[in-house]
Parts: sequence; C-alpha cells; structure tokens
Amino acid sequence: MTASQPDSALTADAARPSRREQILRAAAQLFAERGARAVGVDDVGAAVGVTGPAIYRHFASKDAMLAEMLEGISQRLLAGGRERVAAAGPDPVAQLRALIAFQVDFALDNPALITVQDRDLGSLPPDDAAAVRRLQRRYVEVWVEVLARLRPEEGTDASRARAHAVFGLVNSTPHSAGRLPRARTAALLAAMAEAAATA
Repeated sequence: MTASQPDSALTADAARPSRREQILRAAAQLFAERGARAVGVDDVGAAVGVTGPAIYRHFASKDAMLAEMLEGISQRLLAGGRERVAAAGPDPVAQLRALIAFQVDFALDNPALITVQDRDLGSLPPDDAAAVRRLQRRYVEVWVEVLARLRPEEGTDASRARAHAVFGLVNSTPHSAGRLPRARTAALLAAMAEAAATA
C-alpha cells in the first residue's frame, strides 16, 4: 500500500476529491498501516496538509472518520452488488460472475479499506458497528440469493458459507497484491472465487 495509490471507493470523483474525501483517503491509508487506534487526528491532518484541529471542521472525531469510512464502503458494496446482479440478467451463473468481478475489483482497488475493515471494525462504537454489520449482512444476502439459485438443494446456510469463503479468499489481496500484474491477479482470483462458490 502506498499513499500514491489511494483507495478508489472513498471518492465520488477520483480526479477531484473533496477535502472530506481526501481526509478519508489519508485516514484509510494510515489506519491500514498502523491501526486506527495508533493514528491521531494530527497524523491525518499532516497527511492532507492541514493542522489536526482543521480535521474537526469535517469530522467530529476519529471514530466519526472510521464510521463514515466503513459505513460508506459497505453502502457502496451493497449498491454495487445489486447493480451487477441486475445488469447480468436472469442467469445465476452470469450474476455470480458479475458479483465476483465486482468484489475482485473492489478488493484490488481498495487494499487499505479491506485491511481497515478487517482489523478496525471492532474499534467502532457499538451503534456504528451495528450499522456497518447490518449493511454487510444485506450485501452477503445478495450473494446468498444468487448462490441459492445455483445450488437450491443445499439451502441458504450452505450458500452463506460459500459467500463468506469467497470473501475470505478475495479479501486476502492486501497481503498478496502487487506480486503479479493486476490483470493476472484479477483473473486468478476470479477463477478461484468461482471454484470456491460452485464446488
């Protein structure tokens, strides 16, 4: 992870991020490198070229930054997953492939967010953590609906286990990204994820 490759899911317009989005990008990078609890508001301010107190014009606290970051990516995943399924048409195989491609792209384009999500979700205040988990469950259910149509004899519990297996595989990319060219990594992950989801 490098600051020159900020996570794309934190901005509406990657070429012209707002100050708030710049702060979230910097915070995601720092949280991924050090852990949210080890990063101070002054650290985030320095990363975007402002004083720590200037951050408070945009966020009430570091916890508010983390909450917005994790809730925002969870909303994007849910909306994006639904869009991909709808665009793929009625075929569950096409829907699964669209979901896999979406998840792979998200993981490869947002390694810091994947790391922060994995490590720092438990650092959120309980209400914020519950909101993020509700969104995550809804995203999982998008996958479960597709997988259950592929293997109706297995039931939804097996489909849910398959979905989580795919997430574990794909979301491991922050630990291995950069060792292969992106296109090759994406193709490898997509093939492995489809095998895990359908075996």
